[in-house]
Amino acid sequence: MERFSDIGAAVIGSGFIGTVHIEALRRLGVNVRGVIDASPELAEAAAARLGLPLAYPDLDSALADPEVDIIHVTSPNQYHYPQVKAILAAGKHVICEKPLAVTSDESRELVSLAAASDRITAVNFNIRFYPLNQHARRMVADGELGDVRLITGHYFQDWLLLDTDWNWRLEPDKGGTLRAVGDIGSHWIDLTSFIAGQKVQSVMADLSTFVKVRQKPIGEVQTFSQERAANTEPVEMTTDDAAVILLRYADGARGSVAISQISAGRKNSVQWEIDGAAAAAAWDSETPDHLWIGHRGRPNEILQRGAELMNETGTAATALPGGHVEGFADSMCSHFREVYRAVLAGSAPADPLYATFEAGHHEMTVGDAVARSAAEDGWVDVAD
Repeated sequence: MERFSDIGAAVIGSGFIGTVHIEALRRLGVNVRGVIDASPELAEAAAARLGLPLAYPDLDSALADPEVDIIHVTSPNQYHYPQVKAILAAGKHVICEKPLAVTSDESRELVSLAAASDRITAVNFNIRFYPLNQHARRMVADGELGDVRLITGHYFQDWLLLDTDWNWRLEPDKGGTLRAVGDIGSHWIDLTSFIAGQKVQSVMADLSTFVKVRQKPIGEVQTFSQERAANTEPVEMTTDDAAVILLRYADGARGSVAISQISAGRKNSVQWEIDGAAAAAAWDSETPDHLWIGHRGRPNEILQRGAELMNETGTAATALPGGHVEGFADSMCSHFREVYRAVLAGSAPADPLYATFEAGHHEMTVGDAVARSAAEDGWVDVAD
């Protein structure tokens, strides 16, 4: 049994995703020392609400705490780069929410800084850690699907369907110039690349902004909040509501993905299908404990998650008995368990299952290619 209680952690941010991080760390037995927020007052309120021992007035205070070994960055996107730089400079391990940075120049520098350190660094592409996604990766690696030929799917949400829906991600200076693609499309591209063992090499992208003017509340709004502000101001939108992207992969596979944050009724729908020369596999996040396996000459299969049914990679990622659905929060636990094992070991594994800073940077360069492709209306190679 790992001694995760020997590791001290602090979390930047106490909103939706920051709270998920904290709850996952507690399940693992990590010593969650405290929280950092946008102000000392917000940190105090978060620490009281979440039952944490410390409310750090700022990041420097957490970095100065000798009992903090690792910091989770769940702040708005524009803070990731300076905060991660400061964390690495202080000699702490770091898990950063995606995106790793707002620009690929920033993420490239963070890759270099991480490589120059002996710290464990990871980007929170947690969807990799649904157990059947881990199982599927091993299936592909073991040749059970044959050569991968086609990778297709979507990532749909509806939380920005209405013109009154608002979040800081809508503002390019805070969230970046790509919104739907950067926010959720990056998850799908990382996930399918991870499972298929192939990186995206070039893209053909069509981006759309359907809600051209939104009503910005005067005041802060939490992510996924259903509250409607009494006072708003109209703001013209420049970031993407939806995208359709054709993909070419380094080892010859082809792919396509549709991405949307305006698809009514789809709260958080991730779907992928990988078609190989021998068999196919497909997964849907809304039924995460089932993997469809397709065959030509015999009946198709539905594999239900269960430790006794999956390969060793899938089994290692599961925590609950079969029939007890493992979902979003559980994927966080499985992800952080892998990262914290590396922290205890003192070095990263040769082929980590978690997303490294290199993987986070690759997603940034894919995003650059998507934006350029949409602007130029043609195929664009990914820079790295």
